[in-house]
Amino acid sequence: MRSVFRSYVRPEAGGRHRVFWALAQCLPFAIAVLVVVIEVTPLHVMYTGPLLTATPALAAVTMGPKGTIAAAGFALVISVITATYNQAWGTQQVYTNLLALLMVSAASVITSRAARTRRKSELNQIRRIATAAQEVLVRPVPAMIGPLRVGSMYLAAEMGAQIGGDLYEAVQTRYGVRLIVGDVRGKGLPAVRAAAAVLGAFREAVHYQEDLVDVMGHCAAALERERHSPGVDPEARVEGFVTALVVQVPEEAVVEVVNRGHPPPLMLHQGRAEALMPTCPLPPLGLEELMTEPWEGRVDSYAFVPGDRLLLHTDGVIEARNSDGDFFVLPDALEAVRGGSPVEVLDELHQALVWHTSGCLADDVAMVIIERGERTEADEEAESGRNGHAPASPAAPP
Repeated sequence: MRSVFRSYVRPEAGGRHRVFWALAQCLPFAIAVLVVVIEVTPLHVMYTGPLLTATPALAAVTMGPKGTIAAAGFALVISVITATYNQAWGTQQVYTNLLALLMVSAASVITSRAARTRRKSELNQIRRIATAAQEVLVRPVPAMIGPLRVGSMYLAAEMGAQIGGDLYEAVQTRYGVRLIVGDVRGKGLPAVRAAAAVLGAFREAVHYQEDLVDVMGHCAAALERERHSPGVDPEARVEGFVTALVVQVPEEAVVEVVNRGHPPPLMLHQGRAEALMPTCPLPPLGLEELMTEPWEGRVDSYAFVPGDRLLLHTDGVIEARNSDGDFFVLPDALEAVRGGSPVEVLDELHQALVWHTSGCLADDVAMVIIERGERTEADEEAESGRNGHAPASPAAPP
């Protein structure tokens, strides 16, 4: 979902911004052209000096130093041409206009440079703050957790953004390695608070809740408390929800999954990627009222042996489109990856995603990939039990 921290408003942030920005940047040159029209038509009786003098000042508002210099140079050329056309050289008015134009141009360039330096300093400060907040909210995942090799990646859709509506975490517990990947519906501070509530509940519950369903229930309860806490926007209470996926990798050669409305993870086994679809689809956290029957909870179990890789991701990956409107086919991209470590796999997926979207992401992207390391006797039994079949056949619920 959309990033919730933005460095500053850029002209490419939306269609209206792009149109406004283009018009604002064209205004100084349009004024200079208007001066030419006035001077070569019967309207030349109008005094156009102040119009040309204002062009570099207007350019300094919307352009950088280079754009301001270009506008000032263009105005100077127009001033020389019109003075020559009207045979006005030698008059005090022409030299006064030229002097005023040079002084305003110099001041505009200095102002534009200072403003750019100030904006850059402010942007760097915002990025440092956002980076610190990200490290608190979404901490980096270690490369090795227990028997698992792990890789994680987060890409914000907004230019300069550091934190978005996606969340993930991986924790070593006495029950095995437990992970969560989620996607907050919404934006702004309400989305940050919702993500913090879910992650905080997960980090606490994974250590004392033995049942994975109870871990998910703890996250749902925390989100519900956050949605009804004082000061929360009523719109966020109605529309705010979180899709979430909780995964557990115990010592046995299996992986257990509880899915609450989140895109299913992909299991890569012997070069083939398959989605681990939930046997009992459930709505996201915060939309429990959509359940027609009380949720008893169910954990889906799948075989997971050394050599297998499990990719958890958010919908920003599978909903990424190219210029033709085609979605990014994540299973094909995962099967085509030839990287060695989980980090290398994510790097290749990142490159494929950037190439598919031409570098223009419409939504935040979060990916976490895990790979079981050492082989145990239980792993060998599970491998022989596969008998050459795909890995995503769910076993009976425990």
